[in-house]
Amino acid sequence: MMRASTRLVAAITLGLALASCAGDDPGVGAPVSIPEGADGAAVYQARCASCHGEDLRGTDKGPSQLSIVYEPNHHNDDAYRWAIRNGVVQHHWEFGNMPAVADITDEQIELVIDFIRTQQETLGFER
Repeated sequence: MMRASTRLVAAITLGLALASCAGDDPGVGAPVSIPEGADGAAVYQARCASCHGEDLRGTDKGPSQLSIVYEPNHHNDDAYRWAIRNGVVQHHWEFGNMPAVADITDEQIELVIDFIRTQQETLGFER
């Protein structure tokens, strides 16, 4: 079992590894609404795809979630939870800081993480 301090370090590391798509950009509009009962793919498309790519392979605004940096033994699910909920400072990437994801519930965060992990298993990781 992972100690609390190790989980915190992992969460902060993911936070530092994830980069910003919106940062402090005032041009970023309000989040797209998420329909009741949406699955992880729909939540990902509404909250994450504009920066991390519809196919999880990143954009010019955010890194690929298929990067080996995000494999579960390096960045666990708690690190994702932390980054989504709190935002993170740029570290591994050159996209800027990642803001906290607005207008997302804890249940939707879990759906997104499950979706990303399933896609990582299906598509594999990129180096």
